[in-house]
Amino acid sequence: MEQAPGDWTDTERGLWDAFRQGEVYDLRAGRGRARLLLPAPAGRTVRPDGEEHGPDDPFAAGEWGPERTVRAEVIARLLLHGPAAAPGKVTALKLTGARITGEFTLAGGRIDCYVEFQLCRFERKLLLSEATAGTLRIVSCALPRLEASRLASEGDVHLARCGIPGGVRLTDARIGTDLLLNQSAVGPDAYGRAVSADGISVNQDCEAERLDLLGELSLRSARIGGRLSLRGGSLRAAGPDNPNAINAARITVGHTLYLSGSEDANWSGSRTVYGSGYGGSTVAAPYRDTTHTPFRSWGRIRLSDGRFENAVLITNAEFHLGEGEELTLSRIQTPELRFTCDTPPTGAVSLNRARIGNLVDAPAAWPTEHHVSLTGFSYESLRPTEPFPLERRIAWVDSGREFRPEAYEQLAAALRRDGADEDARTVLYAKQRRRRRTLPLPGRVWGHLQDAAVGYGYRPGRAAAWLVIAWVLGTAYFAAHRPAPVKADEHVLWNPALYAAGKVLPLIDLGQNGWDPDRPGQWVATALVLTGWVLATTAVAGVTRLLQRG
Repeated sequence: MEQAPGDWTDTERGLWDAFRQGEVYDLRAGRGRARLLLPAPAGRTVRPDGEEHGPDDPFAAGEWGPERTVRAEVIARLLLHGPAAAPGKVTALKLTGARITGEFTLAGGRIDCYVEFQLCRFERKLLLSEATAGTLRIVSCALPRLEASRLASEGDVHLARCGIPGGVRLTDARIGTDLLLNQSAVGPDAYGRAVSADGISVNQDCEAERLDLLGELSLRSARIGGRLSLRGGSLRAAGPDNPNAINAARITVGHTLYLSGSEDANWSGSRTVYGSGYGGSTVAAPYRDTTHTPFRSWGRIRLSDGRFENAVLITNAEFHLGEGEELTLSRIQTPELRFTCDTPPTGAVSLNRARIGNLVDAPAAWPTEHHVSLTGFSYESLRPTEPFPLERRIAWVDSGREFRPEAYEQLAAALRRDGADEDARTVLYAKQRRRRRTLPLPGRVWGHLQDAAVGYGYRPGRAAAWLVIAWVLGTAYFAAHRPAPVKADEHVLWNPALYAAGKVLPLIDLGQNGWDPDRPGQWVATALVLTGWVLATTAVAGVTRLLQRG
């Protein structure tokens, strides 16, 4: 029977035997079921209240002696060139409560067995670059840094409830099933990135709920087969050298992106790294009657050119954006965007050239002061979660720094699809008034005249009112200044009201053409004719639009 090397310690020989049996090797000082502890917040060495959880707390300062120490080279030997399994057993490395010393290098290696570390302390960074593994679980552990670029796993990779002050690198990694980062606290590397996972491919879900980062979450060109959940997360940019909280340009998500709150009841007292709800509520009470931890970020959020096959849910989220920072959703494509934050982002939101099916939003969720950019933004329908007054919706499309007529056209088209033709005309009328502010002085003067007279053609009732005023004024003038008959021997019945109506409605003969006004009367008649042509055609066009709904 194969034996452990002679220079290994008694503790390490015990790990050898546990590996062959596929059993948990527990080096904790206490006994009973292992309690999966939470790390200190990212960027801190101790928890805010200074609380420690006894001698088995991997995030506390207590010393762990040689009886709990395993050299990294011992673990590497077991994983890369380990002994055969005991008869009827499957080899597995399941290590709990150990202090792991020395350089931990598995880069380029092939790990064929199940690997699980719980409540362990790693003194040096863990190197897994270009390694191949089955399932890898590092849970509630303290490690300086994880280097795992181009890691290929056939199963899950769990990095839950870990404290990793030097960052995680998963660039171009391939995860066979799920990637789990729930409740971990990760600090920045030398480039201000906490989690660097550009080009990563995850076949199923990426769960990163209540993730605490100091530094950028970089997911450029990542491919997530299922959902990407950042519910209840706290993401802070590392500083001015890297102002990004999230950089996920060109990401592809096969289901849903969650930038939303996390229900507290799912996590309080939970003994698992999934929470008791595993992404769903376990409480029957309405959403607003339960407590949640919001998603919070400090720094730029970049999701431009992303593809989300089911939805993007931005709810119960806080975006703290500094000067020049924005939440960028430019050119994203998704069947539904839900934007229902209780408080608006403190900076700009860009939806330039994004393509959305349903836009589900709330009035209070959007920033004001011209901080929403909607250039080329297209959507099929509007489904607000609460009453969204039309004047606020118009202010929303007018919230860009520059006048963009297509934003008004898109809103009007969406309203028409919902049967709100009158609201659509109000939007197009607002577009003309907003456009007027961009014109030179002569154009602005002419625009004011058009607005006052006919409402740019979108207020036919106003044109009809002016038409009536012109007729009343014409009637009053000709009642006081009766013209002479064209032919003195003809006796035409004089009616100033019909005569004035015949001028303002020039295509209608009301039998009052046999009169010859004097020179001032000719000018009044000409003014009535011109006014009639302009206002009557405008009123007729407005009535025609009313009769052609849809």
